Amino acid sequence: MTGKTSTGPGAPTEQRPALSARLTLSRAARELGLKRGEIDLAVRLGRIRTVTEPSQGPEPPGMARARRRVDRTEIDRLRAPDGSFEALRESLRTVSAPQGAAELGITTVRFTKLARLGLLAPATYYVNRYRTVVWQYLAEEVKSFAADEGHESLLTHRLPERMRTQLNGGADLRARNWRGRHAGSLMRLAEDAWSRAAVPASLLEEDEVADVVRDPHERAYLAWLSPERPDAYPPDSLAAQAVDDLLKADDPEEIAWLRASLSLGVAEARKTQPVPRPAPGMQFHRRWHDEGSGASAAEAGSAGWSEPGAAGQARAKLAGGATQVEPPGEGTAPDEPTGADELTGRPPGGRRRPRGRRWPIGRLRRGRRRPGEEGSGRSPSLT
Repeated sequence: MTGKTSTGPGAPTEQRPALSARLTLSRAARELGLKRGEIDLAVRLGRIRTVTEPSQGPEPPGMARARRRVDRTEIDRLRAPDGSFEALRESLRTVSAPQGAAELGITTVRFTKLARLGLLAPATYYVNRYRTVVWQYLAEEVKSFAADEGHESLLTHRLPERMRTQLNGGADLRARNWRGRHAGSLMRLAEDAWSRAAVPASLLEEDEVADVVRDPHERAYLAWLSPERPDAYPPDSLAAQAVDDLLKADDPEEIAWLRASLSLGVAEARKTQPVPRPAPGMQFHRRWHDEGSGASAAEAGSAGWSEPGAAGQARAKLAGGATQVEPPGEGTAPDEPTGADELTGRPPGGRRRPRGRRWPIGRLRRGRRRPGEEGSGRSPSLT
């Protein structure tokens, strides 16, 4: 192998471009011997440094979404014989509630109580085959908690009356603490003021975002910049449905804090750069989420942010947007639903279904758990 390539018949050979100097996260995970979830966690925690480069999509200039890459020098740094890679692997090790309880020498029930009180913050999660959300904690943080002398009484003695009262009242801060950690990592990775403003917007319901950000163009742009889901579950899968509620704030104090952060973030972004607006008759390709897009289909259509293809046409027809929709085919009644509800996951108007009634199958299956497994952060009845 000479490391040279040709761009076409008769073209002179030249050294291969330095595209391999920046690796995708999947390629970097393979070269480091990590799972994809491990390298995603390492990036969110700042243990692996990444660089960004614009995607090669159909977006107009200045609208291309950035893609994260790992520089070859970062791979070499982690492979150095100074123990960096071993330290990285240990810092990424996560434990479930039973495993963490075993390391602390306490019962799983007590470990879960401490996590519900917010003393141990989850770092990630997964959904088991029973459609139950299983929280994962950083092993190094569990060890640090045990090493703190001030926590000795929490591990060996009866919990204080105040904590018992909170638990009896259904207190569960696991989801809130995970969202706080997740928001912090997204803010560290954000490239500009609008991207930073999109972080709290992605954790709020659509009506909350609309109440803070009145301009539909700005809401559509925030939805465009909305971070990807932290898991790789297909949007229509039962696993994704089981964690949908975890991705949105539900505590009044948390909602108030996110609204204030969004308001300050948008005000700062307006000073640095006006929100891009489409030219007359121009439509930008945008990425829609099944839940919490930050702007309704009608607002996005009026703002000029639309999705091409059948999915975009169905949403535009549902919202009355400007995108032209083909007339119904033969044998289709004029008022017959177009299936847009399945595409948007919400009733007409872009509003989410009420909590607790959207996914009855997933809700019923949450009660079927294996003994000792940790439950969802929404129901106090789950461990």
